[in-house]
Amino acid sequence: MPVPDFILELRRRVGHDPLPLVGVTGVLLNDDGHVLLHQRTDDGRWCTPGGILEPGEQPAQAVVREVWEETGVKAEVERLVSVVSADPFTYPNGDRVQMLDLAFRCRPVGGSAGPVGDESLDARWFAPDDLPEMPGRILERIRHARENRIEPFLVM
Repeated sequence: MPVPDFILELRRRVGHDPLPLVGVTGVLLNDDGHVLLHQRTDDGRWCTPGGILEPGEQPAQAVVREVWEETGVKAEVERLVSVVSADPFTYPNGDRVQMLDLAFRCRPVGGSAGPVGDESLDARWFAPDDLPEMPGRILERIRHARENRIEPFLVM
């Protein structure tokens, strides 16, 4: 996945020191209840589309942009489903981050799922009982999006 320019500039200043970043995740559910996933180019894993909030960008706009860039599907945000701080993470190059993830339930309103640009090897819809192997944090986001609740999941 390409690193946003603003993070490259920050890294020139702070080196590998921890950066708190805000990420957005889109959990798209179609009318049949299928979940949209994309296969990442960097490690080949399947996951929900998402990325890092750019300076000045609103989270709901960011998730719509990320879904489009990674899957070719136009999304409409329905609601916020979770606000969760991920465990600190160290990349192979030594860069350290801690992500605050805002996950949104979305619905498709156009486009077609498939590989897009340099971020996805593939994108397709999966039945909830036929999801590929994914990290627990991604499965949790999907579970929260499928729940019929108004308030977002928060860790207390």
